[in-house]
This record gives sequence, C-alpha cells and structure tokens, in this order.
Amino acid sequence: MKTYLVGGAVRDFLLGRKVTDRDWVVVGASTENMIEAGFQQVGSDFPVFLHPNTKEEYALARTERKSGKGYTGFECTASPEVTLEQDLLRRDLTINAMASDENQQIIDPYGGQDDLAARKLRHVSAAFVEDPLRVLRVARFAARYHQYGFTVAEETMALMKNIVSDGELEQLTAERVWKETSRALLEQNPEVYFEILRECGALAVWLPELDKLWGIPNPAQWHPEIDTGVHTMMVLQQASKLSDALTIRFAALVHDLGKGLTDPELWPSHRGHEQLGLAAIDQVSDRLKVPNDCRQLALLMSEFHSHVHRAYELKPATVLKVLNKCDAWRKPDRFKQLLITCKADARGRTGFEDIEYQQADYMLETYHAAQSVKAKDALQTAEGRPKLTGPEIKKRIDELRIKAIAAVKNEKTLNTG
Repeated sequence: MKTYLVGGAVRDFLLGRKVTDRDWVVVGASTENMIEAGFQQVGSDFPVFLHPNTKEEYALARTERKSGKGYTGFECTASPEVTLEQDLLRRDLTINAMASDENQQIIDPYGGQDDLAARKLRHVSAAFVEDPLRVLRVARFAARYHQYGFTVAEETMALMKNIVSDGELEQLTAERVWKETSRALLEQNPEVYFEILRECGALAVWLPELDKLWGIPNPAQWHPEIDTGVHTMMVLQQASKLSDALTIRFAALVHDLGKGLTDPELWPSHRGHEQLGLAAIDQVSDRLKVPNDCRQLALLMSEFHSHVHRAYELKPATVLKVLNKCDAWRKPDRFKQLLITCKADARGRTGFEDIEYQQADYMLETYHAAQSVKAKDALQTAEGRPKLTGPEIKKRIDELRIKAIAAVKNEKTLNTG
C-alpha cells in the first residue's frame, strides 16, 4: 500500500504556483484497507475517501473503460492490482498525469515535465476522446495557464474537434457546462477559454449566440477592432482586470449578443441591439442554468450600457429612469457592478484600453445626489397647503431627485465649460 500526491498539486508545484488543493492516489489497497485505517468513504461511482485528520481526498488507483455516451458512460475498476501508471494513463493531459512519492520524487511516465517545459497542453492517450467534458477542461486550462505561455497541442486540438463533430458535446449536462464555464470566467485570461472553444467548434454547440458575433462589424470610428467577437473578448479581458466578480465577467461576455440579431443590411450600425440582446441573454441563461444574479446584471448591462456611455448627454429625467429601472435604491452594489462592466466595455476597444471613463463616476455621482433625497423632503409643504399623500409623494420625490441630478449636471457643465 503506497500513497502518491497526484494531478494538479504536482503540476502547480513544478510551475511554482501556489498549491491550494491536494489529491492523493493509493496503490495496492482495497476499500476494506482504507476503512480499517480510519478513512471515510465518500465516492459512489468509485472508491474515494477522506483522510481522518486532513479531510483531503484519497482515491484508490483505478482504470476506466468507456461503456456509453457522454462523460458518465464509464466502467471503473479499482483494485490493489491497478498500478500507478495505469491510473495516470486515464487522465486528460500529460501535465495532470504526474505523481510525487513520499520523497518528493516525480513519477512522470507520459512526458508531463517535457510538456510543462514546452508549455503544451497535450492529451495523455487516445482515450482522451472518450470524455467530452475534456474539451471544456482543456479550454479552461488554456485560460488558466495562458499567462505562462501555454497553448493547446495541435494533435490535441484535432481530437477536440473530433469530439465536437461526433456530437459527443451534446451529451454534457447544462450544470457541468456552466461549472466549467463559470470557473473559466474567473481565470486571469477568461477570453482564452471561449477562443479555444470557438476554434474547436464547441462554442457553436453550447453558446451559438456568442459564436455568431465573429465576423459582424462595428463602426470603425468607435471600434477600431471592428469585429464584434473580437470586441467581446477584449471587453471580457478588461472586465477581468477590473473585477473578480463572476456577475461582472458574465455580463461582459454577453452584453453585445443583440448585435448578432441586427439586420445585416444595417451593418455596421446596430441601433436597438440593447433591447434585442435581452431575449438572447435569457436563452443563454436558461440553457446553461446561469445563476440569477449573473442573469440580472447581464440584462441590465445589455439594456443600459449605451445609456451609461452617453451619460453626459442624458436629461436628468432620463438618468432617473435608468436609476429606477436598475433599482439602484435597493441594490446599489449591483448598480456599481453595472458601471464597472460599462467601463470594461468602453476599454475593450483597440486604442481605448486605458481611458478614464468618467461616465461611470458621473453616473455614480448622480445616484448619490438622487439617493440623498428622502421621503420627508417630499412631505415638507408650505404652510396652508395640503399635505401630499400616496402617489403624489412618489411624484414629488422624483421631482426632487431630478432636481438633484440636474444640479450635478450643471456643475459638471460649469467645470468643463
């Protein structure tokens, strides 16, 4: 009975990255041996155990045989006879198929260290095609390790394309697709995930609304990069620099889906794409079972990003309508996230990457000014005049808020004039 540290912990140790999770494989043991040693069994499909003290996961060495469609169609065999090399052979990438023994000696039967040095994401064996989830995993690893210069090996990309063309990707559940996608969105270079999926054809399967944006032009005056798909990836990259929030990054990803629905005869203009995008965002959110907080910010971003971009041109009454529709009074943090996403959108253009984007500050200032108006302010009336009640109070509050917003606008005009 021997225990080895395996997978991501070994990979990240060799890369000099902080190791956060440690997984172990046990060779030469049975389920009974593990339970007798005080481990708690948690795996149902195959034997996985929690260490009695550290609670880290220990799995018996196992082999897998494809027995059906999708990523769940496997028969696993775990027994004391399964070797470490056999266990590592079933893994997806060579950089994930390394182990370390108690003396920190690296066991690397499939060239993981060579691929680390070459900065390649390469499959371990032809069995790679048996699990369609690996298409998404490779894309996610490409996003995570892009900062180190990693790229997908040509032969691995070819297998990913085969998985897509064979229709295996449709066998994945929405929950698993969203899990991989949400994790990828939180990486340092989330745009790489979607670029890799597009290259192998997977993006058209699960996110066709996003996939169709490539090749759709924007006005060169405002978008020197022109291509809407390219712009979207630039916005996502800017969002990752501005925030770690999944809600913001998802909203950045889908904010321009409406441009995929505008009449090609109107290109490069996309008048009305803000409203057109709402149904597309709902479709994506339904398909992937996207959390509601992500969906709601994305819908607000689609509908109001052009308003925020033109903030200085808006009438005070229009600014108030935006604040009301965003429910900024009850959800100020979400409104602030909207402004951050708008900033990412403004910066996600060639040559505009470092602009200040003062519109966000202006909108926040108008919010604070309007928010300072209280109900008691509306109830104050001149002596002898009847007190306001019901809808009249709300109308009066809106009037006072418009007045407060107008004061901010006038001050800005004086300072810049």
